[in-house]
Amino acid sequence: MNLEESLNRVVTRYDELQALAADHPNPGSGEYAVMLKEIADLTQVVDTINSLRQAQQEAEDLKDLQADGGEDAEMKALVETESEALKERIADLEHQVKLHLLPKDEADERSAIVEVRAGTGGDEAALFAAELFAMYQRYAALHGWRFEVMDFSDTGIGGCKEASGSISGKGVFARLKFESGVHRVQRVPVTESGGRIHTSAATVAVLPEAEEVEIQVEEKDLRIDTYRSQGAGGQHVNTTDSAVRITHMPSGIVVQCQDEKSQHKNRAKAMKVLRARLYDHQRREQQEAIAENRRSQVGSGDRSERIRTYNFPQGRVTDHRINLTLYKLDKVISGEALDEVIEPLIAADQAAMLAEME
Repeated sequence: MNLEESLNRVVTRYDELQALAADHPNPGSGEYAVMLKEIADLTQVVDTINSLRQAQQEAEDLKDLQADGGEDAEMKALVETESEALKERIADLEHQVKLHLLPKDEADERSAIVEVRAGTGGDEAALFAAELFAMYQRYAALHGWRFEVMDFSDTGIGGCKEASGSISGKGVFARLKFESGVHRVQRVPVTESGGRIHTSAATVAVLPEAEEVEIQVEEKDLRIDTYRSQGAGGQHVNTTDSAVRITHMPSGIVVQCQDEKSQHKNRAKAMKVLRARLYDHQRREQQEAIAENRRSQVGSGDRSERIRTYNFPQGRVTDHRINLTLYKLDKVISGEALDEVIEPLIAADQAAMLAEME
């Protein structure tokens, strides 16, 4: 199907939905709400299609004017200038339309759970893991998203073995999904007296949140253990069996939460993480079935893939998937410049999908 046929299908669908919504017998129904959402999703692309077609018509009119312009040099120059400007505008609008037509990841609009784990490097890896977790907290705050700590396994010296947080907001997963993978740090640890640069690592996993109705978890499939919270965390630590560990027997997935004083709240948080991991597993299987051997140019989201290096002595951050280097490590770690890494990753993914369409 060529581009024009695709555009016609979108506009036809939009017109059909508008007519159905206008004549719908029950505007308070769930069906009507779904219809309105599809109309809202299509409105922007239809507006862009209309702008494209208007620009194309203007280009045709200029051709006619050029043919009728005779030998008037001034008119010819004016028409030529306008034609060049229209060509650029049409190319830009075509690109925008193609981006709208790219296959949508239905998880993109969801909230997300971010999990950070210390990797190789001992205490230094734990300190780096805590810094990454704080980076996502600050990044969420800058975007006006709600960040809730789900679990934080404190090492007692400012680091963490593992931590997880829920980030609630529109389009969270779309912006953070390329953060999954191994993040490497190169710097002189505070414990290093000889001034030698060490290399440590932490692993990040970003999971789209799942609704309870989407992922049904049977109670019989769960093993739930309670234990006393451990680590630096206040008076409640080691006083009650408030921490919860849930093992999902069919999949072998284990989640735990000890951040709350209430066992009930910890269990609710752990179940939220469990549903997200089960949904992520299901989603990945579906994507593999649809995409077969396709791999995005910016990486597959494999947790074992080394994606980024933070080099403190040189003040640089390098994303290895798109060969991007920024000399503003402090601003990236603060969350302030993280978008300068994320946006090129999104653009590279879109470019890869556009290349497959052509």
